[in-house]
Amino acid sequence: MDSILLMVIAVVVIALVFDYTNGFHDAANAIATSVSTRALTPRIALAMAAILNFVGALLGVGVAQTIQGIIRIEEVSSSAVELDRIHALTIVLAALVGAITWNLITWYFGIPSSSSHALIGGIVGAGVASATTVEWDTLVDKVAIPMVASPLIGFLGAFLFMTAIMWAFRKANPHRINRGFRYAQTVSAAGMSLGHGLQDAQKTMGVIVLALVAGGYSDGDDVPLWVIVAAALAIAAGTYSGGWRIMRTLGRKIIDLDPPRGFAAEGVAATVLYVMAMGLHAPVSTTHTITSAIMGSGATKRFSAVRWGVARGIVVAWVLTIPAAALVAIATYFGLAAVIPGN
Repeated sequence: MDSILLMVIAVVVIALVFDYTNGFHDAANAIATSVSTRALTPRIALAMAAILNFVGALLGVGVAQTIQGIIRIEEVSSSAVELDRIHALTIVLAALVGAITWNLITWYFGIPSSSSHALIGGIVGAGVASATTVEWDTLVDKVAIPMVASPLIGFLGAFLFMTAIMWAFRKANPHRINRGFRYAQTVSAAGMSLGHGLQDAQKTMGVIVLALVAGGYSDGDDVPLWVIVAAALAIAAGTYSGGWRIMRTLGRKIIDLDPPRGFAAEGVAATVLYVMAMGLHAPVSTTHTITSAIMGSGATKRFSAVRWGVARGIVVAWVLTIPAAALVAIATYFGLAAVIPGN
């Protein structure tokens, strides 16, 4: 087995490890609100989320193609010279290490940061460090603008939706309302799980295709079926392994949720994820979207009900994610370049 193929296999395995960490890091996105309102038990919620993450990952590849387009790996790997291909694979490997490192740091401290933006930061950092062409127009149009828009839409949409729910059921019995919305949350949590798979598994698919292009095993025009299935299985396995630290933050520390507010947050967040993935092919953050939606639905109780100190810490993590992952990727790239021939 030649050295290029070995390195491609190693990068693919590491990409699937990232996908797995994405699953357990972001498991809370889909189910924290349903678990905290007791609409679902944790194990049932995790099993449902894992299955629907897998299904969601099979529904499209538009986001994967956007991830592929952030840097122009094909320019680096167009030569048949082995050292050029090793250099290109080193770039992809550095991007993954940057993303995984930031994922593990934020998971350890229970901070719901974005795995998506950690990966994007890693790709950009490795691209800049290696002097590879970064497609800044794609980054702005497909990443930066949706990155800002999705949490704003999530907050405002959940606030308005919850306001409408409060008005529609203003004369109903509160006990019956809560019981009914606990059942409804099964549907909204399922929608979030499907949206999470649709969004996040595709990002790993995009990186694996980058590795295949770098190694000369793909032209990058499509996503092979085995890549889709492997990414879907990895994120589903990671989701089922759980993300209890972050689940506590999303489910209880931001606001004490009731079933109607949990339903409003999940329903709006799931809708944003679908529109961004299927309509715009934009790799938005499931974490940012659901967290903002939780804040928006909670703010209908009263603005002081939201624990803004916790929310402020989460927003700081959002701002730091892309540059932090980029810096780790830059350091990793230079470290790998010093020890791997061809860099």
